[in-house]
Amino acid sequence: MPTEIKVENVSENVAKIIAYPFETGYAVTLAHPLRRLLYTSTVGFAPTAVKIEGVSHEFDSMRGMLEDMAAFIINLKGLRFKIKGDSLREVVEYSFKGPKEIYGSDLNNDAVEIVNPSAYLATINEDADLKFTLIIEKGIGYVPSEEIRENLDADFIALDAFFTPVTKAVYDIENVFVEDNPDYEKVVFTITTDGQISAIDAFKNALEAMYQQLAVFKGIVNISAADTFGRAIPANSEFAKLFESVSNLSLSARSFNCLDRADIRFIGELAIMEESELKDLKNLGKKSLEEIKAVMEEIGYPIGNQELGEKKEQLKRKLDELKAQRQKNEGQ
Repeated sequence: MPTEIKVENVSENVAKIIAYPFETGYAVTLAHPLRRLLYTSTVGFAPTAVKIEGVSHEFDSMRGMLEDMAAFIINLKGLRFKIKGDSLREVVEYSFKGPKEIYGSDLNNDAVEIVNPSAYLATINEDADLKFTLIIEKGIGYVPSEEIRENLDADFIALDAFFTPVTKAVYDIENVFVEDNPDYEKVVFTITTDGQISAIDAFKNALEAMYQQLAVFKGIVNISAADTFGRAIPANSEFAKLFESVSNLSLSARSFNCLDRADIRFIGELAIMEESELKDLKNLGKKSLEEIKAVMEEIGYPIGNQELGEKKEQLKRKLDELKAQRQKNEGQ
């Protein structure tokens, strides 16, 4: 069994994580899914929409600005934001009078921080008065502008949202001696982030996501092969599935991010919801609503399920306890 782990902070946004010794084949078995999870399950921040005074669409232009709107929006998406505090969504307003070259550092304020302050945004001359409003959100993965647009006011331009703060995640498999046997393996991760979070925290997020996904198999541990033949494997309790994270539902990034912003952490919270409550969640579009309903139906707990009956309150109390414990752990 592997027993050694080393963590090295190469620079502010780069870290190496080394673990060994693994028997032949085990290093890559663990390293490959962790690399994938680093890219897909790490929480970050991104601009999701912009409203520019005097501009009606992304192919428009503005008097006195060097860039057209398409170039301005590309530069805007290249800025890496970080929301200060615990907010999941911020609406921030900016106003610039020319002549001026605008960089990421010019967008820092009490609500958000730009982690690449030297990134260029635009140049305006003395005739320009640039005013725009940005929506910054917390999320995971990539959400296309088409999904964001359905929940926006008409005067906002939807942006493709690249939440992932991990810019590079690679691993190397090396041989290592164990009692003169050279056939054991060492895995060396090199992780780079854009500065929204540290590389070590990104790795922790990936590990947590892997643990949550593997939790579905815990019911099999104490069951013999004869017991499982031709039958579904029983869970640890009647409602074990409902106490799992909503990340186990494999929802699209847009749907998951909406639930995350609504502080919905467990599948059971959806199971005890009425459809009207789900519809009332802020920024939950029609596609996301239908996706969540379909997934909950598939796992046997449809939205608005009346079969829970009097057990609904019991479930709610237990879920509240789990959320309180989770918040306590996250605060430590």
